[in-house]
Amino acid sequence: MTSSESPEHSALGTRWLDAEEQKAWRAYLYSTQLLSDRLDRDLTRATGISHAYYEILVALSETPGRSMRMSELADRCLSSRSRLSHAVSRLEERGWVRRQVCPEDGRGQLAVLTDEGFAALEAAAPVHVESVRTHLFDQLSPEQVASIRDVGETLLRHLGPR
Repeated sequence: MTSSESPEHSALGTRWLDAEEQKAWRAYLYSTQLLSDRLDRDLTRATGISHAYYEILVALSETPGRSMRMSELADRCLSSRSRLSHAVSRLEERGWVRRQVCPEDGRGQLAVLTDEGFAALEAAAPVHVESVRTHLFDQLSPEQVASIRDVGETLLRHLGPR
């Protein structure tokens, strides 16, 4: 069905996007995909760390003891448990993360950021923040930054963990 057809023409009552909503949706979707790709390329090229691995290191660095249950880390990084386990294995090979048994219950596993991993994160952080600044904040006015924050916070309230 085209966006020019009205909802009453749909047998299922689908609330189709109008032309302006379609433009907004496509601009948002494509720009966020391009931004994510650019941030990943800049970071990987300069540091050898993918954006996905960087986010794992950041998540661990921001927790007490620089450790987190693997299941919680997967949720935080919006990753499946198997994908996160694979990523942590790669980070273990670099000596940046280690796994240990969860002392609370002995069943779960913790991912723990090592001193070497923290040093790698500290070295990569300036590259990442410069890329974010260059490709996002330098392109926006202060009003647009406020708007993007408002939109993001609204979506997080709707989509975030309950």
